[in-house]
Amino acid sequence: MTVAAPDLSDIRFWVFDMDDTLYPPEQGLMGLVQKRINAFVVEAVGLAPEEAAVLQRQFLDEHGTTLAGLMANYAVDTERFLREVHDVPLDGLEPNPRLAEVLKRLPGQCFVFTNGAREYAGRVLDRLGVADCFVDVFAIEDADLTPKPAPATFRRMAERFGLDMQSAVFFEDTPKNLEPAKALGMRTVLIGDGHGKPLGPHIDHQAPDLLDFLQSLSFKDAAA
Repeated sequence: MTVAAPDLSDIRFWVFDMDDTLYPPEQGLMGLVQKRINAFVVEAVGLAPEEAAVLQRQFLDEHGTTLAGLMANYAVDTERFLREVHDVPLDGLEPNPRLAEVLKRLPGQCFVFTNGAREYAGRVLDRLGVADCFVDVFAIEDADLTPKPAPATFRRMAERFGLDMQSAVFFEDTPKNLEPAKALGMRTVLIGDGHGKPLGPHIDHQAPDLLDFLQSLSFKDAAA
């Protein structure tokens, strides 16, 4: 695993996680979503908020998303869950025109692969000012609510995007979500510190910030 900018001149398919990857976690958006998820779990399961938070973290670790854990253990209105937990204000999310410029200069095609809901993803990308940088978005509905890191979901994403795995790279802030990408032959880049989770050989590169990492790359044939 390297910290310095790697040679990605052969990459033509650029796949990005969205939350805490396309924007810094310090902007606090996921904290708002987590509060709504916790409130939903309190109501759905009938636990105190502190107990619901513990269960939520357990579901996230074991199933990839809280929703997947709820579906495996309780009767839950999935459409209501997706609608309510993602209905958060985006005021704290800062538009990033520089990121848009850098994404548009990457050689090949850019995609978003998120465990978030489709409508929410559209709002976030619009707010950041990067929606037109991406050819397509693969949201949790496209995976039939089976989230990353499920290998089958990665295969569906790759087929949907038409990826050539040997010339594809995946950017993520959650270490375990990079494992299936690496197994499929993609290059992998961890953005951030991994949230205290174990790292491993499935992570090819690590960078504190996505924009800084992308700006450090150089391409002989990149568009002007």
